[in-house]
Amino acid sequence: TLDPDQVAARYSKSPCLLPTVSDIPRTDYDSIKAYFVDFLKKEPQGTILESYVTSGPGWCMDDGIYEFTMGATGDKVKARYSFVYTLENGEWKIAHHHSSVMPEGIDIAKPITEDEVKGLFHLWNDALDTLDSTAVANRYAKSGVLLPTVSDVPRTDFDGIKDYFDAFLLKKPQGVILESNVMIGTNWCQDAGIYEFTMGETGDKVKARYSFVYVYEDGEWKIAHHHSSMMPEAQLAAAAPAEDTVISEEEVQSLFGLWNGALATLDPDQVAARYSKSPCLLPTVSDIPRTDYDSIKAYF
Repeated sequence: TLDPDQVAARYSKSPCLLPTVSDIPRTDYDSIKAYFVDFLKKEPQGTILESYVTSGPGWCMDDGIYEFTMGATGDKVKARYSFVYTLENGEWKIAHHHSSVMPEGIDIAKPITEDEVKGLFHLWNDALDTLDSTAVANRYAKSGVLLPTVSDVPRTDFDGIKDYFDAFLLKKPQGVILESNVMIGTNWCQDAGIYEFTMGETGDKVKARYSFVYVYEDGEWKIAHHHSSMMPEAQLAAAAPAEDTVISEEEVQSLFGLWNGALATLDPDQVAARYSKSPCLLPTVSDIPRTDYDSIKAYF
């Protein structure tokens, strides 16, 4: 009927309702009605799946499992129930009604402290130190997502994540957290802030913003989401039009040293990164003009 008064009228004069989705025991007509005012918005209809009955003089009990279909959403929800009925003024009424969610479907929270959340970074950073892309990729959850610092491609599986670190680990990175902000929930936690990497191959230091979301999976905390991005203010400043930029002859001559230093790393990514967004390379030992990052990298 979707009428909370009619539902509340099914309970006895001295009832006790321990509802499925409220912590508050309901022990009178008004509080039982108040519970069903909200619950009936879901348009529930129930059916009993398992029933165990006992009875005595003026009372009876039905325990088991019921399932509700929520008409408002189509969701199906199983729960355990206990009804104790008493004969009151010639009519069977509900004296006691206890309903609870199926316990095996409940997430039992794995406790973790703020310091322990911050410590999860070190497991990932230690994996970087091995220079083994498989060890790093193993730090991610089965459905992990990596939005990397220096790739436009989201990595959503083990192979994609490993592929990214195949290249990144050539720089021999080691990270340290400069700022950390932690949140903790049921079997998940988040650490977001700023980290800095020292590239062992070149000695360069690079700051970036990070977000790690960890989930408790198969008895271990794993990275479900990792988003890393360059510090935007430096990028915006570099991208600003330089109308009055003046460069000396010696500074022009020194630009060769930056390119030559990239050659010395033996890393084609670092060499290709010395070229502009719309480059043209006419190489010494290839007839093919190279006009984008990938083709320049391929040459080197």
